[in-house]
Amino acid sequence: MPADSAAVGPLRLGVLGTSAFAGRRMVAAFHACPGTRLAAVAGRDAARARRTAEEWGCSFHAGYEELLRRPDIDAVYVPLPNSLHHPWVRRALHSGKHVLAEKPLTTEPGQTAELFDLAAERGLVLRENYAFEHHGRHRTARSLVDRGSIGQVRHFSSSFGIPPLPPDDIRHRPDLGGGALLDAGVYPVRAAQYFLGDELRVAGASLRWDPGYGVDVGGSALLRRADGVTAVLTFGFGYRYGAEYDVWGSTGRLGTRRAFALGAADVPVLGAEDEQGRCRSTPLDPEDQYLAGVAAFAAAVREARARGADPAHAAVAARARRTAELVARIAELARTPDDEPTPVAAGAWRAEDRWRS
Repeated sequence: MPADSAAVGPLRLGVLGTSAFAGRRMVAAFHACPGTRLAAVAGRDAARARRTAEEWGCSFHAGYEELLRRPDIDAVYVPLPNSLHHPWVRRALHSGKHVLAEKPLTTEPGQTAELFDLAAERGLVLRENYAFEHHGRHRTARSLVDRGSIGQVRHFSSSFGIPPLPPDDIRHRPDLGGGALLDAGVYPVRAAQYFLGDELRVAGASLRWDPGYGVDVGGSALLRRADGVTAVLTFGFGYRYGAEYDVWGSTGRLGTRRAFALGAADVPVLGAEDEQGRCRSTPLDPEDQYLAGVAAFAAAVREARARGADPAHAAVAARARRTAELVARIAELARTPDDEPTPVAAGAWRAEDRWRS
């Protein structure tokens, strides 16, 4: 049985890891959400875990297992490096904890399926933290598309690029599941699913490799649906920051910028173009997508407690598995046996980074 089967009140959360992203984006959401209470943080470095706990206003543990053994922790948030998600999410589920894990949930489709099967078996909630899906502007955009405001959808495009990373950034480490596809590329993939559904197939892909780091640092993919609708996705490190999508229909188009990581106080803008080529920009109400995501997770746990199982599990698991399959297929098509890393291009990228820094 889940550790919280008899619990009432706010969801008592533990955090496995002391990542900068967790401190920058998620901790404030845990504190602000009435349905959650941040109870503890665990880190392998005891001194750092203690400092982090003092900063976040919670207790600390010098080790993840110690936190997972606590019977008063209902759920855990896992912001560890990508390659560590699978073993620690699995241990958390075996410990009877609900889990909110950073994207991607795992680095392999089989591991993703395994974790969702385990969550279902134990009656636990498992969610992947694609926070942007909880922002109201995307629901508005999809509602407009579904109502036919741009006619029949013909094409979708999305990109996500971030500025150069420090050489020692963990996203440059293949042993930790680094690379641009798993870090940035998963966002356009997920956005394509959000608007076009899960029946997409990968028609082509290309990745740009850095032989020094041993990871991909950029790439593009072409996806298609059986009805001929296409999606072009671009992502990478070493770009001027950009995060956008565009949905192109038979009578119009719409889209937005800063699509994946808008701040709570930022005013989201939805741009649209009609059949006559007239453009308009519609400002929407600011929202905290991280708080909304945490609240949705807490609500899912409450519902699972009441019903004895997560009623949304099948749909959530199917989408997550499809994301993992699409990402794996992009990697497979982009790295054929004849492919070799391109030292000139990769070297030029690093030289440019040094110049920009």
